[in-house]
Amino acid sequence: MKLQESGENYLETILMLHNKTGFVRSIDIANAMGFSKPSVSHAVGLLKKAEYIVVDSKTNQITLTDEGKKIAEGIYERHCILTAFFKSIGVSEEVALADACKIEHDISQETFEKIKEHINKK
Repeated sequence: MKLQESGENYLETILMLHNKTGFVRSIDIANAMGFSKPSVSHAVGLLKKAEYIVVDSKTNQITLTDEGKKIAEGIYERHCILTAFFKSIGVSEEVALADACKIEHDISQETFEKIKEHINKK
């Protein structure tokens, strides 16, 4: 199943929340993303059905599957590298973060790799 940008954003948010707190629930995602609980519940259901996440029935804790984690880590890497690149050319942090969020889903792998090489040379 090909994920849309919104699905990638959910997976990235789950990864970031897990790295920060070690525990992720739907309410945590809703708070982090500024979405309603019903919207998050719907998205979580789709991600679960596609086997990108697992939801513990007792604790409601959300965990990324191996495939979900792979996708989330790739998006997060793009986010970090693009943000660093934009900041390195003088873009303010706020704008760099916002632009990285927009571009991380659409940039070609070739262009991303070249930006990554450029940033890693510094």
